Amino acid sequence: MLLEGVPGLGKTFLVRVLSQVVGLEPGRVQCTPDLMPADILGTHIVNEDSHGRRVLHFEKGPVFKNLLLVDEINRATPKTQAALLEVMQERAVTTGGERHVLPEPFFVLATQNPMEMEGTYPLPEAQLDRFMFKIKVPFPTLESLVEISRRTTGFEEPKLESVLSGTELMRLQYVMTQLPVADPVAAYASKLVLGTHPDQPGVLPWWGAMSPTGRAPVVCRPSFVERACGVRCGVARR
Repeated sequence: MLLEGVPGLGKTFLVRVLSQVVGLEPGRVQCTPDLMPADILGTHIVNEDSHGRRVLHFEKGPVFKNLLLVDEINRATPKTQAALLEVMQERAVTTGGERHVLPEPFFVLATQNPMEMEGTYPLPEAQLDRFMFKIKVPFPTLESLVEISRRTTGFEEPKLESVLSGTELMRLQYVMTQLPVADPVAAYASKLVLGTHPDQPGVLPWWGAMSPTGRAPVVCRPSFVERACGVRCGVARR
């Protein structure tokens, strides 16, 4: 999930609260232009074994957590951004000829600031494709600011209880994969994806300018769905 918004809106705090409620071990990476891939993936260091011999030992980086926060991901260089491609797609890190599997479940939450473009690197299409959702975090309203001030002016923070664990979350994911999907629903979803690719017939003209490679939209209105896909499906609406 990619969270986009100006600093100070509580995006980092949201991830910390989510890790406590879901019962996952959090990890955090603060992206800067001088951040190297080894700083997030890990690196080999020289250690001594029980016999006094020098051996190479892989020191795991912060990506070996259940819930990884990549803060200001667009401040990392393209080389460092590319280091996350294997992590987000294959849930593993390959270095020095060795493949290290990440813990399960594994989830990435990244943030970026759309206002300050100096010293930033736009995410390539291959990186954006790894995210399922892009959520724009707006500035809170007056009522929300008043409520935030009421909840954060004390010295004691509320104690959160875990409602899930990593094992329970994996079990629920497995149950979801066993649910049957009707053929009309699968066809509707496929047409929705094809409707976002510029080289497909029936795509909206303005969509090709927005997404040259095509991508399934996260949020869409029913009118957009009907025009882009040429189908009407009440099951997929909410």
